[in-house]
Amino acid sequence: MVLVMVFGVALLIAVLLSGLAARSVLSTSLLFLVGGALVSDGFLGLIHITPDSGIVAVTADLALFAVLFTDGMHVSFPALRRAWRNPVRALGLGMPLAFLGVALLTHFLVGLDWTTSFLVGAVLAPTDPVFASAIVGRREVPARLRQLLNIESGVNDGLALPFVLILIAAAAPAGHAEDADFAAIATELVLGLLLGVLLPLLANWLVRFRLLGAEPRLQPLLPLAVGVTLYAACHLTHANPYLAAFSAGAVIVAVSPEAKEAFEPLGESLAELAKFAALLVFGALLTPQLFGDLSPGGYAVAVLAIVLVRPASMLLSLVGTGFDRRERLTAAWFGPRGFASVVYGLLVLQSGIPRAEDAFTLIAVTIAFSIVAHSSTDVPIARVFHVEELAGIPDGGNDGNGGKDGDEGPRPPVGGRGRGGEGDVGPKAGEGAVSPRA
Repeated sequence: MVLVMVFGVALLIAVLLSGLAARSVLSTSLLFLVGGALVSDGFLGLIHITPDSGIVAVTADLALFAVLFTDGMHVSFPALRRAWRNPVRALGLGMPLAFLGVALLTHFLVGLDWTTSFLVGAVLAPTDPVFASAIVGRREVPARLRQLLNIESGVNDGLALPFVLILIAAAAPAGHAEDADFAAIATELVLGLLLGVLLPLLANWLVRFRLLGAEPRLQPLLPLAVGVTLYAACHLTHANPYLAAFSAGAVIVAVSPEAKEAFEPLGESLAELAKFAALLVFGALLTPQLFGDLSPGGYAVAVLAIVLVRPASMLLSLVGTGFDRRERLTAAWFGPRGFASVVYGLLVLQSGIPRAEDAFTLIAVTIAFSIVAHSSTDVPIARVFHVEELAGIPDGGNDGNGGKDGDEGPRPPVGGRGRGGEGDVGPKAGEGAVSPRA
């Protein structure tokens, strides 16, 4: 119950500070991380969470499922067909280069074996512009840049997942050869994909029967019912729930846009709560001892992954595109280690592989550094694009919102039609610019 109280107080503080976060360097992800660290054994000792605590695995599992389910709903297949070249370059070239770069640094500077080094690279490869909301949600910023950041971050979580799972299995000790059954992993992934596609199609088919159909007040619960059923079905059949979640979200928005629109406010709020809970638990693991356990080489990797590997890999992938220098540098900088990296790091910690704690320590410190670095720079960079109104609080009858969200909230639809025109990635017509991500 103490943990529930801590979460409630942290959530209240986050909401109260969300207006300040909308126009300053404050980040609510950082708030939950720091809050978790302060109440843990490392400081106040109000809650006692260890890497083998059951709540770590459960929270990570639920949070990532919720995040990927809502992320899938931001994938627009028509928009991908219209604007696929630049995101494909970022995903097909930039992401593998970042993956390889982090793995090489980890092996040579930290001394982890090659398999674990590539696992760290896979965990830190996904990005999420949650700290760049002053960029991705503003029509003053070129639409192609917002499309690039949104499509890249929306897809790379799912692309990294198979590599994370396979590398965890490959790193299993010799006495656990059954854990390295790659055929079983492939079966889980395929089954997850099938369930993620078929269950939403079945629900969409049923709701169109003449005698059936959702009453308007209950329409938001239809995708929720699909999500809950899918989560349980995956665990009962040992299908991969994360690939199922992402594919289900993408199918729902493709076959039933009205269901996605009805569910979006509820879904984003539920995903927010799940993410904040996982960040609080993650923060509780960030003890002074954890930072003390990281070697100087590990700190070098954490810094270089942010200031060198991601920028260099993205800049290389954008060579020959129509982006100007300002747009390329912005895309290269905003590659923060997103929420998927937090959860994948917890999966590594729970895996029991040799040197799992060493890998998690490096992952955790890199994520913490990324949150600080990127959440404090989106407002200054937004002003380079002449984004002036960054406060997220309406004033009187004036909407006047936008700017920097506190953190991970409703991501603008990938390639949706915003106020910037066709293919714009911004708020829907008639809405404010970007609501604060509490």
